[in-house]
Amino acid sequence: MAEIAAEQSGEILRDQVAIVTGGGSGLGRAIGRALARNGASVVLVGRRSDVLASTADEIGPHAHIAVQDICRLAELPDLVSLVERIAGPPTILIHCAGNHLKRDVVGTTDEEFAAVLMTHVQASFALSRLVIPHMRRAGGGSILFIASMTSFIGMPLVAAYSAAKSAMLGLVRSMAVELGPDNIRVNAIAPGWVETDMLRTAFAGDPIREGRALARTPLGRFGDPDEIGEAALYLSSGRASFVTGVCLPVDGGGLIGY
Repeated sequence: MAEIAAEQSGEILRDQVAIVTGGGSGLGRAIGRALARNGASVVLVGRRSDVLASTADEIGPHAHIAVQDICRLAELPDLVSLVERIAGPPTILIHCAGNHLKRDVVGTTDEEFAAVLMTHVQASFALSRLVIPHMRRAGGGSILFIASMTSFIGMPLVAAYSAAKSAMLGLVRSMAVELGPDNIRVNAIAPGWVETDMLRTAFAGDPIREGRALARTPLGRFGDPDEIGEAALYLSSGRASFVTGVCLPVDGGGLIGY
């Protein structure tokens, strides 16, 4: 009955503690806003303290900040300890931190390729590994990866990014099967072309590519970050209690458009 009352009051994430990496801007900002609006205590993680503080002020008292480069793997245990101190044991983990590399295959260096995989895959895996014990003690939890349309389709000039986002789906499937008995759900969202700074970087100086993106999107527009936030809210909440191991496209039909 308490859960029903919480849902009716708009607090479907009451008593939940969420970590949102890359939470200061773009999709992470929108996701943090959606979760906090629905009762979760949200810890926004990122490298830029001023950006995080501005977003936390916008979200309100349910938002906290933790300044951390998640690629500094040795420091991640301290990050999780900080989250416990300022908000409580984490029960929701959302991997939004990302970087983008627009480069042809031959021009992509080993260091650049590794840096993209580090942010999207290795750091996300390392942080998940640290948070899972807290979720087990809490009786369950939700881990959400932000994948991409490039997890499914080929695009030029983004080989490193596509490799990283495709690897995410392997993690989702494997972790969902392994952690299901612990009532820990693992899912992903594959955003389409959404109005963020990363989108503008990807399309910079390439109006033909931008036009093609819109042309193959049946809804005929770019997405709004809040539309990703609402999808993340659903997958992180009890409303998706029987959903695990899936990747939900939120793309205006882009994956099926021609």
